[in-house]
Amino acid sequence: MRDEADYPDPGHVERRAADPVESARAGRLWWDAAADAYQADHGAFLGDADFVWCPEGLTEADADLLDLARTRDGRFLEVGCGAGQCSRWLRSQGVREVVAVDVALRQLQHARRIDEEVGIAVPTAQADAQRLPFADASFDVVFSAFGAFPFVPAAVDALAEAGRVLRPGGRLVFSVTHPVRWCFPDDPTERGFTLHQSYFDRRAYVEEDDRGRAVYVEHHLTMGDWIRGIVGAGLVLRDVVEPEWPEGHERVWGGWGPIRGRMIPGTAVFSAVRPG
Repeated sequence: MRDEADYPDPGHVERRAADPVESARAGRLWWDAAADAYQADHGAFLGDADFVWCPEGLTEADADLLDLARTRDGRFLEVGCGAGQCSRWLRSQGVREVVAVDVALRQLQHARRIDEEVGIAVPTAQADAQRLPFADASFDVVFSAFGAFPFVPAAVDALAEAGRVLRPGGRLVFSVTHPVRWCFPDDPTERGFTLHQSYFDRRAYVEEDDRGRAVYVEHHLTMGDWIRGIVGAGLVLRDVVEPEWPEGHERVWGGWGPIRGRMIPGTAVFSAVRPG
């Protein structure tokens, strides 16, 4: 892996509220600065045209959470696409149309680079998940693999936008850090088993520059918050997948790793549909 110096300096860390504008700005700043290191560190694991839902390594090829046999001819939107690996895999599987958005321009530049390298192009746009630039009922499937949802202040905002652009009968599937992880330090070793903060503390994790401006923001929602956000968006929750750590998988990614991953969940994947 690349040295941590390749990522933006975390600066001063606070636990405090962060509104939608501050969160979106911080997301652009951090991911533009971190995109090169992120793709260098994780690109091989994610694949240029593969669909990996989470650090546990669950793939869409194995899980079929998007039900491609039924949805392949529909229109797909990826929210928080990074370099577009998931969308590119969908195109390779015969999905008719996929559009991908991300808040960070540098991530989208990596997407264009990989498009040219593998010969599979995905249309992309720079956009905030809280304000999607699409008309109502534009897509049959909206999905996000650890994309934008953990970085916006309230489930209601981004989930309502995802629900707005879904057609009747359409589905939303997204993966996020499992809410129980908020209680524990971001440490994949035995030290990561020690409870150090309340599950119910919803203050954001905020890294600030020397002027007190947020340069990285991650928000915590409880399991109930996520479910209420889905229901509030007019969707019906169909499933919550908590991937188990697979045997033989030894890769460490931040706070995810085999020691803790075999004991507590690290990821939650929510699946919902718009009634139609």
